[in-house]
Amino acid sequence: MTYGIVGLGLIGGSLAKAFKQAGMTVYGCELDSSIQEFAKLCGAIDGVLDDTTMSQCDCVLIAISPRAACNWLESHAAQLPKSALVMDCCGTKKRICSLGFRLAETYGFEFAGGHPMAGNHQWGFANSRADLFRNACFVAVPRVFDDIRLLQRIKSAIMPAGFGSVTVTTAQKHDAQIAFTSQLTHIVSNAFIQSPTALEQEGFSGGSYRDLTRVAWLNPTMWAELFMENKEDLLFELDIFLQCMQQYRDVIANGQEEALAKLLDEGRQRKKEVDKL
Repeated sequence: MTYGIVGLGLIGGSLAKAFKQAGMTVYGCELDSSIQEFAKLCGAIDGVLDDTTMSQCDCVLIAISPRAACNWLESHAAQLPKSALVMDCCGTKKRICSLGFRLAETYGFEFAGGHPMAGNHQWGFANSRADLFRNACFVAVPRVFDDIRLLQRIKSAIMPAGFGSVTVTTAQKHDAQIAFTSQLTHIVSNAFIQSPTALEQEGFSGGSYRDLTRVAWLNPTMWAELFMENKEDLLFELDIFLQCMQQYRDVIANGQEEALAKLLDEGRQRKKEVDKL
């Protein structure tokens, strides 16, 4: 199978390396020509993805920000081969899927939304690696949900990168879930580390501190765009979180130890329920 990858950052670069390791042909493009050339020199891609090589691709993966992905798709839709499966790898789905499905119908290629559920707090091609997606989940948003051949086509295209499973959903459900499982967690981590006490934590911190603060080290431009793309769903989760935090603050401020223990037990029970223990 021949792949075209738009964007050679952490996700695109890792996809390129994974597919190459699986014996596939990979063409890639990146705005920074030096990264593009380096990817070719180190064997992550076979050549540059352009109008000529794009015609050879069975699958084109767009691994850039949602706004840039929409712009790329609009400007290249006419050049995409009708036989190609085109998938984005953006962190939000409603906008890109709406556009992708419409352009696919107009120009004859197949489009599906995609989100590789793996990453790193460090970004860029330099931090990409072939095993990033090993046993990870790939979330797919297909045009239709009752076409077994389409679902198999999506699975066949992405599994060589090492994914362990595929979750199929709608763009709306994806964005609602991601607001909670990913976006809110990044905001909480980023806000938590802003305490002045953080500057004096050395020698006093353990695993819980490291776990909570890991994703505070994020790409601010990329995540700001993702948060604004998913504003409504993220605000819903933020409001719930702030209400819960206010509850904890109130019982602590009022010296209500039993009420605090009850809140903590409710959280413990919810975690047990979520983990199906």
